[in-house]
Amino acid sequence: METVWFENGEITDSEDCQKVLFPLRIKNIFSGMDRFMKVSQKVKKILSNYESDCPGTKTNLARILMQGRLGGTGKMMILPVDQGFEHGPGRSFAINPIAYDPHYHYKIAVDAGLSAYAAPLGMLEAGAGSFAGAIPTILKINSSISLLPQEDNADQAVTGSVADALRLGCSAIGFTIYPGSNAILDMLRELQELSEEAKSCGLAVIVWSYPRGNMSKEGETALDTIAYGAHVAALMGAHIIKVKLPTDYLENDVAKQEYIAQKVERNTLTARVRHVVEACFKGRRLVVFSGGIAKDLKGVYEDARAIRDGGGNGSIIGRNVFRRPYKEAIEMLDTLVKIYQGKQ
Repeated sequence: METVWFENGEITDSEDCQKVLFPLRIKNIFSGMDRFMKVSQKVKKILSNYESDCPGTKTNLARILMQGRLGGTGKMMILPVDQGFEHGPGRSFAINPIAYDPHYHYKIAVDAGLSAYAAPLGMLEAGAGSFAGAIPTILKINSSISLLPQEDNADQAVTGSVADALRLGCSAIGFTIYPGSNAILDMLRELQELSEEAKSCGLAVIVWSYPRGNMSKEGETALDTIAYGAHVAALMGAHIIKVKLPTDYLENDVAKQEYIAQKVERNTLTARVRHVVEACFKGRRLVVFSGGIAKDLKGVYEDARAIRDGGGNGSIIGRNVFRRPYKEAIEMLDTLVKIYQGKQ
């Protein structure tokens, strides 16, 4: 029996965990065999939207889109673990202490059959050898810390390089921007330089676009600002765009007048997701939505159905995974995969 991680922080053999994991591993084996045989027509159509990109970049996008249990469907589920930078280790991992170990996150992503695993430099380096080739990885290339109050001056420091991403065998780099911050113009300049370098090396570029600064707290998830931030990421050349799920609130008075005049639908989360997808070149760019704060399972599943039905390309979900015990996290991810497959 294969050794598995267990929720008390020990490494043990568990028949209960094996009952959950065995069918997932069998599916992953066969999806992997199929992946090496062909790229699905759905994925080929998505890749055709990236008309200027080199074969290397398209290959790395295909690696993500053909990986795991959603491989070939055009949907993705990515595990991001950059919260140690953003929120500190205690707030992130104390609830589930085994999550202090970087190998734990690699293992969850692999065992659940996810599309990719995203993390800062040190986290990826800590498991790069043990998990080489097991799952596409994304180097989160800039980060901030919550010990530094920022508010209107929200910014991030570059904490990794394109050379690091290549050395670690990553498929993509990830970069955060804060539309609305006083630092946004400098962030866009940094993103342009890093994106140009990454694309020249055949890497994909994923942009975390989080409106922040010079707006109300409600405005950070307002429909108009989320769509604006997503569009900025597309304009900057992002291949995959990560945003928060939008509320029906409208922050900007001028934008509000236009939304009302044009009767932009925003009464349901599905409609709001659809609008954000439209803002990303009418769906020509891949859009994934963050899981946000930890929530109950019903809320997680309802969000996923809205993303699916609104034409979003999937979830990038971290805290709602690694703050749960291993077995519960695996079961939750199994249900999410089935939702994106249209089975639930």
